[in-house]
Amino acid sequence: MRFGLPTLFAAVACLLAASCAGPGTANVPSGASNNGRPDYWGHRPGPKGFDTVIIDAGHGGKDSGAVSGTTGQKEKDLALDTAKRLQRQLGGKVKTRLMRSDDTFIDLDVRAARASGQSNTILVSIHYNSSGAGVRGPETYYWRVDSHGLATRFQRALTSVSPAESGNRGMVRRRLRLTRNPDIPCVLLEIGYLSNPSEARLCADPGYRDKMAAAIARAILDQQANGDAGTGALPRPINAPPSRPSDPAGS
Repeated sequence: MRFGLPTLFAAVACLLAASCAGPGTANVPSGASNNGRPDYWGHRPGPKGFDTVIIDAGHGGKDSGAVSGTTGQKEKDLALDTAKRLQRQLGGKVKTRLMRSDDTFIDLDVRAARASGQSNTILVSIHYNSSGAGVRGPETYYWRVDSHGLATRFQRALTSVSPAESGNRGMVRRRLRLTRNPDIPCVLLEIGYLSNPSEARLCADPGYRDKMAAAIARAILDQQANGDAGTGALPRPINAPPSRPSDPAGS
């Protein structure tokens, strides 16, 4: 099919206008909705009525993650145990999928790709932290606008179980491969600091991990039933490229 020059110029102008007015160039419309389909940017309210939760246990295989100098426990093992506890807590209430069910290494980009393209689905990635010995308490990381409500619920839930906090960052908006790259709502949780002796001993307790898993499950079901209601104003949209291994730390 051939076009005359006026028609061609008009078409190019329309494409440029659409590109410049893409998602994130203005605030999220108050009437915007999350229809459960994958979305590259996620510049929309958070999910409601979703039917599937992908539970990602951090690290695995050759990647042990943090290691407690107090208990000797490895982050990869605690994360997998907590993921399985969360799956049991959600049993019969929502469909669940484990990103890994054993001590297997899965590259971060592969994890993001496996989560992407799923309708009516959210991703929860579970980790344990490490820093200075004086830092303790749960942290929640998110990037996408449609993950803000979930992140808020998760941080509230984890904090309600944690007996003490010191120097931790709370809820943080950070562009990571598991908070930016999947095209579905996605949140990364740091249950506690293995570098803090008291918290490491607490995280080594199966009963404590079960309480944390139950709190995470409650937050998921609350979001499923109520969407973003009660989680505060949505953050501004940011058009940022996918996270890459070469990105500066903290970017």
